Amino acid sequence: MRLYAAVAVSGFRRHATYRMATAAGVFTNTVFGFILAYTFIALWDERPHLGGYDRGQALTFVWVGQALLAAVSLLGGGFEQELQTRIRNGDIAIDLYRPADLQLWWLSADLGRAAFQLLGRGVVPLTAGSLCFELTLPGDPLRWLLFLCAVTLAVVVGFALRFLLALCAFWLLDGDGVIMIGQLLCVFFSGTLLPLTVFPGAFADVAQALPWSAVLQVPVDVLIGRYTGAGLAGALGFQAGWAVVLLALGRLTQARATRKAVVQGG
Repeated sequence: MRLYAAVAVSGFRRHATYRMATAAGVFTNTVFGFILAYTFIALWDERPHLGGYDRGQALTFVWVGQALLAAVSLLGGGFEQELQTRIRNGDIAIDLYRPADLQLWWLSADLGRAAFQLLGRGVVPLTAGSLCFELTLPGDPLRWLLFLCAVTLAVVVGFALRFLLALCAFWLLDGDGVIMIGQLLCVFFSGTLLPLTVFPGAFADVAQALPWSAVLQVPVDVLIGRYTGAGLAGALGFQAGWAVVLLALGRLTQARATRKAVVQGG
């Protein structure tokens, strides 16, 4: 485990070197946070308690979403393009020769990346939102700790989904289209655009049962206190369950892909 801890630290340091990109990301997240916040204010003025949220909770949803945007890679930007490139040019052979598990290696690196993005691009937008709007943020340290647990599980679920997409490069000459479709599904079904409870009827139930809801919808609901007691345990269990299922599916796919790996182009 010391090896994977070192890989995670390396992932943190790697992304910490891109200071201008981080500053630009903070600025972008903050600006879009204001745009979405005023859009939500107009919507909730017309439809109070839409989706079961009051206005303060809805605004909290906006700003926590902006804070987690890069950490959980809601719009991509994680490791998947790099892994696909290594598969296409044959460098994946070097990865497979390492005395380390391929999936755990990339997961460790992604956890390090997510930790930096949460601190580097998450704190400032959420602070700006809390200063300019009345957000429903908890004062209980335990609630924040549970939120961090939910965010960690969200990162793992997001990684597992993107790992599966990246492995498509073993069978496809160009997996960029698959990654783009995955990003669109994540944006729509994670709650990035609107809380999933806003969707009508059975569609909302289906959307909340999909793995993408574990990436954003569940962590935000944990923070604002929509889950308590057994419901809170169930929400974290829902995330953990999808993490286990998707990681296992990724491991099976990896085993099938690498059983007879053919380097494209020769």
